Amino acid sequence: MRENGLMARYWHFNPSELLFQFAFNLLFCVLLFSVNLRRGKWLSSYREKEKYLLYTVFNFLAFCVLLIAGTVLQRLFFPGLQLTRLMFSGSFFRLGLSAILTAIIVKIILLMRNSRSITAENQQLKNAYLASELQLLKEQMNPHFLFNSLSSLSAIVRENPEQAQKYIRDMSAVFRYALIGSHTDLVPLTDELTMLRSFAKLISMRLENAFELTINIADVYLPVKIPHLSLQPLLENAVKHNAATTERPLRVQIEVKDGQLIFSNSLWEIPTPEASNGMGLANLNERFRIMIHHEIEISRSDTHFIVKLPLKQ
Repeated sequence: MRENGLMARYWHFNPSELLFQFAFNLLFCVLLFSVNLRRGKWLSSYREKEKYLLYTVFNFLAFCVLLIAGTVLQRLFFPGLQLTRLMFSGSFFRLGLSAILTAIIVKIILLMRNSRSITAENQQLKNAYLASELQLLKEQMNPHFLFNSLSSLSAIVRENPEQAQKYIRDMSAVFRYALIGSHTDLVPLTDELTMLRSFAKLISMRLENAFELTINIADVYLPVKIPHLSLQPLLENAVKHNAATTERPLRVQIEVKDGQLIFSNSLWEIPTPEASNGMGLANLNERFRIMIHHEIEISRSDTHFIVKLPLKQ
């Protein structure tokens, strides 16, 4: 800059004045952030109430007040260094640019807040939906279990009244587990297997030597959790849809392979199976989909019916 130039006559470099401008610009940005981002207070209250005209007007007034205050303070602290008009123009340019950048950052922050809020609300709705859907499935399951157990009891009463008394005692143990765990979504595999053995005793009373249950699961998998009452519907369906005799017994095997609990039973389909509403497997699949986030796999061959249950890692 030339010493005798027009700018040199009205503007001189002053480190103190530059530091003042920087500090005031910083204070200006902090104040704008504060009044625009504090929830329910200051200018944010107008935006949250969708009073956008007042929100804009008060922001403009805040800008004007700070612009005038900055110019007055600069003139007060550094008199005679610059013309008032030049000083005002410089402050207007600096604070105007700062206000634009601040407005952009505020908008980005508000969009991020809104996105997080929407995500949280969607997650809450999803959790509420899954909880209600799961409760509905569990409410459907218990009457289904009761109906089929009573049907089996009816058959035993007709065939062997004395055996029916023991059946009732064992059935009460099974129902106790079903009812106590009705408020639990996931249970250890060992609890399910214990309940399944009790339920298998009920089946053995009815089928006698025409039923065999083999469980081959390593101890390491016993603490793994699965949906409550996952195995009982599978064993129930195997009994319902197969004609088990001493010559062709119903053989059920349970094992773990490749991270899946595999339930397989021999296939001796009967021409006219017991009445069924098809709820058992569909219910089980929905519960696994909700709680384990994987669906069950169902397959069959000429000799076996196989259901693979994903285990929660």
